[in-house]
Amino acid sequence: MKAIEIIELNFIEIRRRSIKLWKGVPKEMLNWKPDEKAFTIIEMIRHVLEGVHLFHKIIEHRGNLGNYQSPWNEMDFSDLDQELAFTESYRRAFLKMIKELEESDLKNIRIERKEVGQSKTIGDYLNRIAYHESVHTGQLLAYLRSAGMERPKIWD
Repeated sequence: MKAIEIIELNFIEIRRRSIKLWKGVPKEMLNWKPDEKAFTIIEMIRHVLEGVHLFHKIIEHRGNLGNYQSPWNEMDFSDLDQELAFTESYRRAFLKMIKELEESDLKNIRIERKEVGQSKTIGDYLNRIAYHESVHTGQLLAYLRSAGMERPKIWD
């Protein structure tokens, strides 16, 4: 496998496991959160889904977001199926962008985010995006444990 294929497979596997976890949350628990300062479960899911779109825009503009407006800004939280349906076209575009990269791009394209002091290769940046979703998957598993809920087995 080439590096691009491995990166794509990693994103697909992370999302598959995230969805397996998300679908294991009872609908009546989507607004649960461990404390007042935390995301609710549905807010965390939205944060992950929206985050990939934001990161995609950062990559497209090589770090400069300009006057980025999130497509989620005016959308109310509802349920998982609506969240996944809304994000589907954005997800496909993100994976298409990955597939269109050349192996040399992974080290030659730079993402410059001066506002946060980041200068990363796109290969590094893609791995950070995957890590972001993975961290929130672990965080949500901890939420479910704290709430005494059954946790789906994501390690199949």
